[in-house]
Amino acid sequence: MKKSLFYFVLVLTPLFLFGQKQPQESITKNTPILPSSKIAILKDVDVIFNTRMGLDNSFIDGKHMGSQFSVNQFRFEIKGKIHEKVYFRFRNRYTKIPDPNTIDNISRAVDLAYLSIELAPQTKLTFGKMIGDWGGYELLTNPIEILSYNVINDKSDNFQVGAALTYSLADHKNAFNFQVLNARTKTFQEQYGTTAPLGITQTKTPLSVVANWKGHLFDGILETTYSFAHFVDAEKANRNYAALGNKLKTGKFTLYYDFQYSKEDLDQKGIISACIKNQNIYAAQDVTYVDNWIRTEYMIQPKIAVLLSLMTNNSYWNGNLDPNKNNRLVTSYGIIPTIEYTPFLDLNLKFYVGYIAKKYNYSSYAETKFNAVDCSTGQLSLGIIAPLLVL
Repeated sequence: MKKSLFYFVLVLTPLFLFGQKQPQESITKNTPILPSSKIAILKDVDVIFNTRMGLDNSFIDGKHMGSQFSVNQFRFEIKGKIHEKVYFRFRNRYTKIPDPNTIDNISRAVDLAYLSIELAPQTKLTFGKMIGDWGGYELLTNPIEILSYNVINDKSDNFQVGAALTYSLADHKNAFNFQVLNARTKTFQEQYGTTAPLGITQTKTPLSVVANWKGHLFDGILETTYSFAHFVDAEKANRNYAALGNKLKTGKFTLYYDFQYSKEDLDQKGIISACIKNQNIYAAQDVTYVDNWIRTEYMIQPKIAVLLSLMTNNSYWNGNLDPNKNNRLVTSYGIIPTIEYTPFLDLNLKFYVGYIAKKYNYSSYAETKFNAVDCSTGQLSLGIIAPLLVL
């Protein structure tokens, strides 16, 4: 019996040891799911969920109109290097209705989809859909941080397909950006349709040319983004746009001021056209929009910040009106006080409470001629702002 047991153990022991060794050999020989070359690329890639959501309470002329939870912003973003000299960026907005019927063959829900190539240490070339470098700091700020835009940025097509050449001086304190972009995302027919004035026809080259200077002055205390843009909207209908963006930062205090001016042969923003539509079936011609935007930020303590945004817009119609009238048809005002609380110092996630108050004052001419009526709107919002970096 003992001899039989000895032979049994002698036979099974090598089999048992082989069974233990075999899985280890197979594991070491398997190819990793992600090759090391791919993992190296991921080190230079960021994946971000740009998010703002919360409870919105709306008011018109002081009357409560309703309350509801809303995802105000959700923009998925992925960006980074795929080569030592090649950078990419993609951002899609899921809170905007996708519309593939555009002149650039890409949905208007896509904010950014471009490649940047470093031609030299101080020069880069960019192709694809990018932000138009014609705005001030309001436009350059992450959209989840802006509870409400002023008129010009709110009514413009701010993301366009085209090409850009950027050159930075050796001191890296001044950069110059030159862009050639589409002037709009919609076709001429979709933009104006039957409202196109007589004699105004679509152009074969609906393009814009943009020049921008970004400066860092006084050891970075003052920053600037100044730009001029020329748009070809239609045959014999152009648009000239200028912006002066300024940023002053000292200690816990930051101040922004943007001045924007848009002179339009054919009304692109639509504010004046909407005002006169009951007397004029065509889009307005010869209009001017002037915006002022101020934003202050102050850190009371590392976790608490207070913000205040102030904005004004003056909209003018210089077209066929009574010569004794005031060209200004409407002035709007906005004020947005906000408090932000950051519970985690190592994570950019903020709880916020903000109130968006806007007032629209029409001129006596607009009230008499076009039956315009002054009004005010308000929105009390409580929620979360978070550019969540998940990779």
